[in-house]
Amino acid sequence: MADVIAKCVTRDMFLTKYADVFSGEKEWKAIKIAEGKTYAWDKDSTYVANPPYFEGMTAQLGGDTLRDIDKASVLAILGDSITTDHISPAGNIAKNSPAALYLTEHGVAPADFNSYGARRGNHEVMMRGTFANTRIRNEMLSGVEGGYTRFISSGEQMSIYDAAMRYKANGTPLVIFAGKEYGTGSSRDWAAKGNVPARRARRDRRELRAHPPLQFGGHGRAAADVRGRRDAPEPQPQGRRDGDHRRHRQRADAPQAPHRHRHPRRRVERAGPPPLPYRHDGRT
Repeated sequence: MADVIAKCVTRDMFLTKYADVFSGEKEWKAIKIAEGKTYAWDKDSTYVANPPYFEGMTAQLGGDTLRDIDKASVLAILGDSITTDHISPAGNIAKNSPAALYLTEHGVAPADFNSYGARRGNHEVMMRGTFANTRIRNEMLSGVEGGYTRFISSGEQMSIYDAAMRYKANGTPLVIFAGKEYGTGSSRDWAAKGNVPARRARRDRRELRAHPPLQFGGHGRAAADVRGRRDAPEPQPQGRRDGDHRRHRQRADAPQAPHRHRHPRRRVERAGPPPLPYRHDGRT
């Protein structure tokens, strides 16, 4: 074997194969590109879109962005071990999903839907894919599997994305209730970007902590108020029952947590691009 390698694996072979490695095949050369120092976004692309993450961002922090969350509706009540793939699936795009509807409206045939993983450069697809895993179970619905929820005021069953957009149009903040190990699994940036401003979860993943957990006892199924978002970082006591609502404290378990929550766009972590958890504009 050593003799064969010495005879066949030669320096000239590598020089020949890699001489034009940066030239590309004819198909690569045929791609038309715009000139300039910055990327020219194609507004018709369903794979790569210009994300709105930096719109409105200035060189200054702009003051304290934390506000109490009043009369938030519950978007989902989830069990233990909700993985990053439950939150932001990477697999195939279901034919009846909000992401599929978006792609269809933009001229993409079902055979060309591809996967969420392939289209993760398009925020319009990915935010529609948040909680779109076909195996996730929302306890607000009985016997229903997939990314669905119940719209609180009307009782309608609809996709989590459609409900979130309707709540956004009504100006209603949202919370998610989850059990142990929320965000278990491989690191996935859209699992953080697609979350809501507040959630109740036990022992969640580090990259999801831009969306601060709440601390209280039991599950609420109607509405929730989150107080003390400007408070000191000490863990807060459990919430108290208040009629048909519950009032909760937001947890901050580290000295740097209040700064990270007030200025979520300027977090410096290894977890990837900073999510925008407090805009309430339907873009994350």
